[in-house]
Amino acid sequence: MQCYPSYIEAIHLLAHRFSGFVDELAGEMKFAKKYEEYMKGKEEELPTVGLKKLKKMLKRCRSEFQEHHQKESVEGGEEGNNCLDGTSSSVENRCTSSGHCQVCDGSFFPSLLEEMSAVVGCFNRRAKRLLEFHLASGFKKYLLRFLFGFHSNHGALIKEGKDLVTYAIVNAVAMRKILKKYDKVHYSKKGQAFKARAQSLRIEILQSPWLCELMAFYINLRRSEKTSQAAMELFGDCALTFDEDKPTLSCGLFDSMRVDINLTCSICLDTVFDPVALACGHIFCYMCCCSAASVTIVDGLESANPKAKCPLCRRGGVFARAVHLDELHILLRHSCSDYWEKRLRIERVERVRQTKQHWELQCRTFMGI
Repeated sequence: MQCYPSYIEAIHLLAHRFSGFVDELAGEMKFAKKYEEYMKGKEEELPTVGLKKLKKMLKRCRSEFQEHHQKESVEGGEEGNNCLDGTSSSVENRCTSSGHCQVCDGSFFPSLLEEMSAVVGCFNRRAKRLLEFHLASGFKKYLLRFLFGFHSNHGALIKEGKDLVTYAIVNAVAMRKILKKYDKVHYSKKGQAFKARAQSLRIEILQSPWLCELMAFYINLRRSEKTSQAAMELFGDCALTFDEDKPTLSCGLFDSMRVDINLTCSICLDTVFDPVALACGHIFCYMCCCSAASVTIVDGLESANPKAKCPLCRRGGVFARAVHLDELHILLRHSCSDYWEKRLRIERVERVRQTKQHWELQCRTFMGI
């Protein structure tokens, strides 16, 4: 164990660590205040992440670490006072040697998991209802308006879509902040491991296909002549951009956080056409997806083998719950019309061929040929 040769170096090191801690604490307090202000008045209709409760758990854990270290320092006598590195190592060993934290495990992660599941579930339901209302026509539109109280004017729809996107991003930031704090308190990487687990459990809100659909939804409404200038100003940084003909859907709304969704199909390496999002969040062309799942377009992705894996992340069971991204389809059709017409002609030929083969096979099966 390395010891410091002088008190001056030790003081400089402590000052540097303290300065970094103060800056980090100020940033956390600033975000916590923003989050509290944003969610004020929304708690009754929207689930939230209990940042205060989770921080209290971590604070209790940190105080127990300090008590534990003080005991070790008293028992260790002069040996514990001679080396500055002992402060962090004793705390670190307490968490990492056994692989878990006695104070937080069993309360922190289950609580965060429950809260994020509620947030993502609420976001998906509300986004799905809003988009169904926007795309509906005739009697179904009137029925949805009656059941859920949707407004008919575009400005109100844009505001509701914007509010849902902001709600998603704010809670995603809250989750990342509290997991980062957990890792700092415990000198571990369990927070990052939990984030990866959240993606596999489909509670990572930034991977929800409905977030992509909402972003496309209010860009589509902005294009409408009926949308007022005041409503258009609600969009902020949300835009569809092209870099060397590669489209990206971008949105930056909160705490300098930016969401960038790549709209290039990883199978055909072209702009997604008739896009679908798998349960893992990855976006592909519908026909490319059917080909990857070894099903025809007539049978659809619902008939895919439950063990079939995503071509990108290799996660299984993701095809049956695929979501057709209708708003994104409309957005790309308007934004790159020449490409869309060309791709439509090519796909129409392939769809007719597959449909013909399918029904010929059905006829042979029926006739016993």
